[in-house]
Amino acid sequence: MGALSVAGGCDMAVAYIMRSYPRLSQTFILNEILALERLGLEIEIFGMTDPGEPITQPGVGEVRAPTRYLDSSGRRRRWTVFAEHARLAARSPRRYATTAAYVLRRRELDRGYTTASRFTCFLQAVHLARLISERDGSARVAHVHSHFAHDPTLIALLVKRLTGVPYSFTAHARDLYQTPVRALAERVSEATAVVTCCAANRRYLERVAPTGRAKIELIHHGVDVNMFQPSADGHGSAVPLIVSVGRLVEKKGFGDLIRACDLLRDRGHRFECVIYGDGPLRERLLELIDQLGLKGRVRLAGARVQAELVAELARATVFALAPMVTDDGDRDGIPNVLVEAMACGLPVATTAAGGVPELVIHGHTGLLATPGDVAGIADNLAALIGRPALRRRLGSRARTMVAEGFDMNANARRLVPILTTSGGTG
Repeated sequence: MGALSVAGGCDMAVAYIMRSYPRLSQTFILNEILALERLGLEIEIFGMTDPGEPITQPGVGEVRAPTRYLDSSGRRRRWTVFAEHARLAARSPRRYATTAAYVLRRRELDRGYTTASRFTCFLQAVHLARLISERDGSARVAHVHSHFAHDPTLIALLVKRLTGVPYSFTAHARDLYQTPVRALAERVSEATAVVTCCAANRRYLERVAPTGRAKIELIHHGVDVNMFQPSADGHGSAVPLIVSVGRLVEKKGFGDLIRACDLLRDRGHRFECVIYGDGPLRERLLELIDQLGLKGRVRLAGARVQAELVAELARATVFALAPMVTDDGDRDGIPNVLVEAMACGLPVATTAAGGVPELVIHGHTGLLATPGDVAGIADNLAALIGRPALRRRLGSRARTMVAEGFDMNANARRLVPILTTSGGTG
């Protein structure tokens, strides 16, 4: 079957599978869905679970796609679940038997980064297979796309084996590097296409699955360059303001940023640092701020939606982030918050972790330090705080870099042929 029409009255849909939806920290997925819907794609969202977060981006309300949660299958009566499996087995006995045998046999699918057992993934895949097979007049699901290479892509692979509906997936960060190599290579092999957000990830995928090299696509996360743009009043305030944004987890390097602020204070620099975000390290970071005597200088301001962050970036002098690769291999690709800050024309001080050097070219679009080099991070912050001309030059180039390569609408157009080409029913 050829490419699906994306203009006017398309009668086929793309099923999006995610671990949980909506997530405040995953604005890149929300942006992608909104951009694809503007291009005419019909999307249906399937979350493995509802995160139940108290704050959601306002853009979630603009999404036309219906959302259903696959973990509802675990709350249904056993007879209902049994009947669902029996119907699928009767309709496609060979597919069902070989898929069930695969799940039973492959114990290593439960290793590495996973939040659900392979049996849970199988139950959810059978549930999804029924939902996309029994449509009641709705648009036929002709393609499945999963975000993250771990559990969501295992479900996509199982759905393909159960139904023949082809799938593609996007690999990001921890999900990519902590999925067992054999399982990852298998998921690449069976996919019609694999998308990732940075060249470092692409190189890793090519090493793991060399025969799948031709199907690996580098498409950066996009941002709304109209929403995130330079402040008309210019950046800066009476006291230089360092802004950072991200989940309070180890790979974001907030501990190193706070220690760099300690060095800045000891060197006599005037500044404030505000970190927006929430996460499991909040209490530990508050203790570090207290231990270093940085109360009044460094503040954890909690989670914010994008519109609020735009206003905070407009006040900032410098944007800072200190990502790292953790001992267990967790890392970022290209943090979206860096792209957003650069779209606002802010100079950035960051570290050369993951795919960051593809976005931030030292001395051209920002300043880079080695991950974990607290003194180097402090040196770069001091240079930006103290040199307005350098801030303006780097910020201007940063805005150009993002506008040319990270616009969400342009990048969504590159996704369309991936999501609207059916590989047949196998």
